[in-house]
Amino acid sequence: MSNFSPSPAGRHGHTAEVDAHVTDLALRAARGDKGALNEFISATHDDVWRLLAHLADPDQADDLTQETYLRVLSALPRFAARSTARTWILSLARRVWVDSIRHDMARPRKSAAEWEDAAGDTPAAETTGGSSWVEWLDTQDMLNSLEPDRREALILTQMLGYTYAEAAKIANVRTGTIRSRVARARAELVDMQQAQQARQERQQAEATGTTRLGRRLWQA
Repeated sequence: MSNFSPSPAGRHGHTAEVDAHVTDLALRAARGDKGALNEFISATHDDVWRLLAHLADPDQADDLTQETYLRVLSALPRFAARSTARTWILSLARRVWVDSIRHDMARPRKSAAEWEDAAGDTPAAETTGGSSWVEWLDTQDMLNSLEPDRREALILTQMLGYTYAEAAKIANVRTGTIRSRVARARAELVDMQQAQQARQERQQAEATGTTRLGRRLWQA
């Protein structure tokens, strides 16, 4: 079982200067600069995809990212830089994710065979933060058990490395709300991990007891 903790590879690590440059690209793109638009997409694509891969799953991330940039094209003329362009586009990506949930509530979960097939592949580092598929699926299953609002807050702050204030802007809630959601999500994950560890210990004890019983019967 993997311990849930933020991965250095998942930290966004953008400086204020970089964010200012990306915001300038967005403003220029809003005025019709096609070169700036291409640069803006290149500068933000990885962050958008990574967020959607965590909120939904890697299989859906490509389609959701494409939908996000379709919305960007129509929304850019109204971008007024009241927040950084990176925060703005991630809030758009979040709304795309929310809309996908509303329209896809009946989507069946992956079968056991599909999870086993996925576990046999080599994951991309940007998807798993360097973890194996087994560790990724273990963590992702626990994340999926959280309420969407709590999962979102935890992913933004603990996995992608955004500050509570940045996450609050992306989610369009107060900073205190993000803090509360993160605290509750972390507490729930700890409970899940402890329950899973207890189950594994019981299974190991039962297996050990069965082996010992078999030996005694054989020796008798």
